[in-house]
Amino acid sequence: MCIRALFLFISLLMASFVVSAQEKQASNLSAAKDVAETVCAACHGVDGNSAITLNPRLAGQHPGYLVKQLNDFKAGKRSNAVMAGMVANLTDEDIKGLADYFAAQLSKLGKAKINGKGSLGERIYRGGIASSQLPACAACHGANGEGLPKRFPRLSGQHAEYTVQQLNAFRKGARANGPMMQVIAAKMTEVEMRAVADYIQGLR
Repeated sequence: MCIRALFLFISLLMASFVVSAQEKQASNLSAAKDVAETVCAACHGVDGNSAITLNPRLAGQHPGYLVKQLNDFKAGKRSNAVMAGMVANLTDEDIKGLADYFAAQLSKLGKAKINGKGSLGERIYRGGIASSQLPACAACHGANGEGLPKRFPRLSGQHAEYTVQQLNAFRKGARANGPMMQVIAAKMTEVEMRAVADYIQGLR
């Protein structure tokens, strides 16, 4: 009888912990939604699908990657005056909540302008350029641009203009929180950057 009572007590205790964790997560997401709608929306859209092509689409991005980028902005490892101000007072809990919120949003599909099947953009993305030792983007970011959680971001549907901006930032050393991308971008010409960025915009 005592063993059964103890088992019941432990079961009820564990259930209360699960409910408490779920309630806390729901509360965090609700708070993150409020921040996203009032602070982030102007640049990234309420649902993370930014209408401004120089600002990244955040919808559907891996939460671990978003957490890293927000922390890098906060620590000064990634330089951006606007974002530094936005994240300055965010707690770890705030950052996780925002990352989870944007990751849960549905990413709108983009469309390549000229770099479709058989294009330079596709060749670079899928096979790289052997002559300049440029690796294929797909090796890290996946065949369809889905990326790998915590390590490599999702690229599919990302604004081409934003991608070109970031590749140039990596190449020039203005963005230093991705050493691998600095090496890769240094091997690329402007034409190659624009071609692969256009192709990425249409990935799905």
